Amino acid sequence: MKTILILSALLLLQGCVYFNDRGVSGQYYNGCKEYYDAMGIYHKVCDDNIVDYKTVGDGIKKGINKSVDTVNEIIQ
Repeated sequence: MKTILILSALLLLQGCVYFNDRGVSGQYYNGCKEYYDAMGIYHKVCDDNIVDYKTVGDGIKKGINKSVDTVNEIIQ
């Protein structure tokens, strides 16, 4: 039942979700604005993504670290 719901949601959102270089977004292209301020400092402001790859990577690292700690506790 759970897999049917997940697959149906993916099929429904197939045309609304795009994978770009920063993550998963609702827009095909990144909406980044790059500019230099009056002092010559470079700024890059991007629109928010639905899911950022950095956020996913951080979550996976935490999960792996937690599982390694649990295994080490069991071994000891």
